[in-house]
Amino acid sequence: MSIVKRNNLFFPSLMHDVMDPDWFGGTEKWNTSVPAVNIKDNTEGFELELAVPGMKKDDFTVEIDNDVLTISSEVETENEENKENYTRKEFSYTSFKRAFTLPETVDGSKIDAKYEDGILKLTLPKKQEALPKPKRLIEIG
Repeated sequence: MSIVKRNNLFFPSLMHDVMDPDWFGGTEKWNTSVPAVNIKDNTEGFELELAVPGMKKDDFTVEIDNDVLTISSEVETENEENKENYTRKEFSYTSFKRAFTLPETVDGSKIDAKYEDGILKLTLPKKQEALPKPKRLIEIG
């Protein structure tokens, strides 16, 4: 069984086409990207890796509710620049939310998360009964 990606947008390609700034005649792109996720399945469990550079571990929220793992972040920044005759103030707001339905084989109580070098890494161990059984020799009677 694999982890299933949940998409909360209705008709995502249609919404992208309608909300595309070029469709309105603009030239700038909106920052609507979500971090890419690598999912590894090994014998002990799953590993999720999200590429989210430039953030701090306190910027993330990781929750489990009804076997749905949700990873989200909201960061607001404000830059102010003063020079001779002008002042410029720019606000920046970045957020994302990714949700994954956990397979029945994952032990949700033992999920671990670490943030290091711009990578948020989650370890999702499999339940004991889902782990592969070791090979055993059967004697012939």
